[in-house]
Amino acid sequence: MVCLGNICRSPIAEGLLQQKANENGLDIVADSCGTGGWHAGETPDPRSMSKMVEKGYDISHQRSRKITAADFSEFDRIYCMDESNLEDVKHIAKAHQAEHKVDLILNVHTYGSDFEVPDPYYGAADGFELVFNMLDQATDKIIEELKT
Repeated sequence: MVCLGNICRSPIAEGLLQQKANENGLDIVADSCGTGGWHAGETPDPRSMSKMVEKGYDISHQRSRKITAADFSEFDRIYCMDESNLEDVKHIAKAHQAEHKVDLILNVHTYGSDFEVPDPYYGAADGFELVFNMLDQATDKIIEELKT
């Protein structure tokens, strides 16, 4: 799960996917990172953590990190939150012949739509609700695919 700073959207996506995988007995590792390293080592944004707690998830253990070359060999799929991050990740992936692993996360349930998960960082609290709902639906779809 990749967003810009790895403190808002991608930690929510990681938390949702990992808990749903655990609840469904799926042996996967969900992780998240950012294309920028400004927040490296920090916990998710307090608004992301608050929204997740409200919905029954705990992401307080997560720490922000920047995407690395190792991610392209370690993970089967790399989901990006928006076009800007997608382009940055594809550029890195190309060097590792891993472009086929990279896509926008919302394409999992609206294939080819190229819808983006908006960055709620500078917006109001309701932006985190919208992001949660979008990622909740997307991670449900990922779980469905993993179960088959």
